[in-house]
Amino acid sequence: MRIVLVGPPGAGKGTQATRLAEKLSVPHISTGDLFRANISQQTELGKAAKSYIDAGNLVPDEITIAMAKDRMEQPDAVGGFLLDGFPRNVSQAEALDELLETEGITLDAVLDLEAPEEEVVKRIAGRRVCRNDSAHVFHVTYKAPAKEGVCDVCGGELYQRGDDSEETVRKRLEVYHTKTEPIIDYYKAQGLVVTIAATGAVDEVTERALEALKRGR
Repeated sequence: MRIVLVGPPGAGKGTQATRLAEKLSVPHISTGDLFRANISQQTELGKAAKSYIDAGNLVPDEITIAMAKDRMEQPDAVGGFLLDGFPRNVSQAEALDELLETEGITLDAVLDLEAPEEEVVKRIAGRRVCRNDSAHVFHVTYKAPAKEGVCDVCGGELYQRGDDSEETVRKRLEVYHTKTEPIIDYYKAQGLVVTIAATGAVDEVTERALEALKRGR
């Protein structure tokens, strides 16, 4: 299957993308991973992207699109893929359609993860990360540490990252509503959108997504 995963920050896209890609036996293609891989490998695209990032500017769509194109042409993606974080706007969605058309293939579905805005804010703003190891993540409501402010794993200090503050989260949601959400209507016009509730246990959301993809609605 060839799937695009969309949803607001905090909807659990990263978690669900990994799980769904494994269940569907297709590679999970994340925009973040693409940038990191190209920059670390010092590809021409990576160097170009880094120059914009270092200057504090947004990476142009054409660079992001070129990275996605290169990744989708890799052998493991020939039979399908799950795109996470791309496309981010209608221009990228149109470019993706053009890319796929040149290869004679089409998307099978656009999976839209829906979550109430206040739930999203609560999920992200409640995260606390260990200063010793960022892999140790807790949540003031859903995964509280035994001792407030202290990592259960190593005893390090737990803190709230700057981009997890409520103010920043709400700004990120504004950007999502303005820039990314319009692609849902773009894909609805093509009859590709499959919408599910991204609330509840992680396993429940995964099963809900798989069932919805199977039904195609």
